[in-house]
Amino acid sequence: MQRSQRIRGLTGGGSDGWDVFLKARRMIADGVDVTELTIGEHDIRTAAPILQEMHSAAMRGHTGYAAVPGTVSLRDTVAARVQARTGVPTTRDNVVITPGGQAGLFAAHMAACDPGDRALYIDPYYATYPGTLRGAGAVPQAIRTRAEDAFQPRAEAIRAYSRDAASLLINTPNNPTGVVYADATLEAIAEICREDDLWLISDEVYDTQVWEGRHLSPRALPGMAERTLVVGSMSKSHAMTGSRCGWIVGPEETIANLITLATHTTYGVPGYIQDASVFALQQGADFEAQIAAPFRRRRALAQDLLSRQNTVGLIPAQGAMYLMLDVRATGMTGEAFAYDLLEAHHIAVMPGESFGASAAGHIRVAMTVEDAAFARALETLCAHAERRAA
Repeated sequence: MQRSQRIRGLTGGGSDGWDVFLKARRMIADGVDVTELTIGEHDIRTAAPILQEMHSAAMRGHTGYAAVPGTVSLRDTVAARVQARTGVPTTRDNVVITPGGQAGLFAAHMAACDPGDRALYIDPYYATYPGTLRGAGAVPQAIRTRAEDAFQPRAEAIRAYSRDAASLLINTPNNPTGVVYADATLEAIAEICREDDLWLISDEVYDTQVWEGRHLSPRALPGMAERTLVVGSMSKSHAMTGSRCGWIVGPEETIANLITLATHTTYGVPGYIQDASVFALQQGADFEAQIAAPFRRRRALAQDLLSRQNTVGLIPAQGAMYLMLDVRATGMTGEAFAYDLLEAHHIAVMPGESFGASAAGHIRVAMTVEDAAFARALETLCAHAERRAA
């Protein structure tokens, strides 16, 4: 039987970028002690009160089919949170609940793109982006950025492809670089979207993890609310990665279409998880700051350690739970360095090449182990780079 070209071509015929991570997991399965600095998984678990609310909701019977658009309570809570954070009027009719941010990204592109439409995204990018766009039937087009610009996208680079495109996907605070897009960057992006009639799909799952500057949702810019789909999630802000609860915020008519899509695909998110998400969001900004605190602390620790050497460069770490490190002084690719570090010291990081051509010669380090272990791993990484450079 022939499989569909869509399913066979999700990765574009190459690697999906997860090879080093998978090798590290095989080593762990074989009993090797590996320090994992690969994926964005909190080293703390979901807070006990959230789990207790999840259990209580299940015991109360909220285990059947939940409302496909999301429960009224959760949609209202998300809408109120978004309005408070952005100043943009938002109601439940602007919100659909999705099984995590990843499902939200796929659904948003299904809404924005017809089969064969060109869908733009910024390179470096989260590793699933190109496959998500292909899965939605779009033709992915990467927009290159430069390390010397701290990976802030340039308007002229976007304009080279925007006139015949349907959508542009951005992510700030950014995974993998840790960069927060400047207001001027977002204003230029908004201008291009308005002029060339693009949908802007804004991945904002790291909006509570900002260490420098501020997070500006482009939906709040003039003329953008009607052409922006914002993807959010409980995963990063509330350490609920496994609960798979996210959302899309956008124009009412488009959200209505996305509810129809959910009816024919995911058929909603379990009710007890939605109830727990309402409870979690009601804990407010102080709770979200507690979840973000370890990454803020480790980022400061990393800045101090990296300032003591001259081999490994740090891209400005302004937000999110990652560091993007420049290892080009070693003469190695990011992929070669990552494999070498794993073999020599059992420290697993992600090659920059996993996130696109713009990040070649870099590695991404997730700040997701406790402070002392993180410091030891980073010191070892720098010493290894110095030896390879010599």
